[in-house]
Amino acid sequence: MVKKILFFASGNGTNVENIVRFFEHDKKVKWLGVFTNNPQAGVIERSLRLGIEVRIFSKKEFSNGNLLEEVQLLNPDLIVLAGFLWKIGPEWIAHFPNQIINIHPALLPKYGGKGMYGNHVHLAVKENGEQESGITIHYVNEEYDKGAYIHQAKVTLDASDDVEQIAAKVHALEYEHFPKVIAALIYEQ
Repeated sequence: MVKKILFFASGNGTNVENIVRFFEHDKKVKWLGVFTNNPQAGVIERSLRLGIEVRIFSKKEFSNGNLLEEVQLLNPDLIVLAGFLWKIGPEWIAHFPNQIINIHPALLPKYGGKGMYGNHVHLAVKENGEQESGITIHYVNEEYDKGAYIHQAKVTLDASDDVEQIAAKVHALEYEHFPKVIAALIYEQ
């Protein structure tokens, strides 16, 4: 049975591209598209180059229920947040229980919550002298970064690592683990 995956992204789209390439020869995966709230996002060009439809939406569409209705009609098996920064509302969670996943660039519960994304996380990790960082792939619930964990992966940090080096180490974990976790989720359904 074909599994339908929908992406939500706000940024560059490197995780989207990495995931799509991971499933490149898998005929059992169908990409429903990439939904973005950012008309300047790099994910737009990247997705179109990969042959994936892009839908740009507004805050109003996201909050008034129109976008939710549109997504319900698509009937995704999995909604993957890949660098999507807006909070998912309870009505989304109710309609798609345990079907919305996110990746966070830290070992939750540390460095999670509103405003903790990208280099904000890596800077906090650096400033606190952490000896390791990593990723947390989790289900999305009503609170930022509080959903049940699906998978965590760690990387050792050196005291000399700057924010960019920490980010590169964490991105390497994202690229390695995110597609594999998605594969495990969709094939156990």
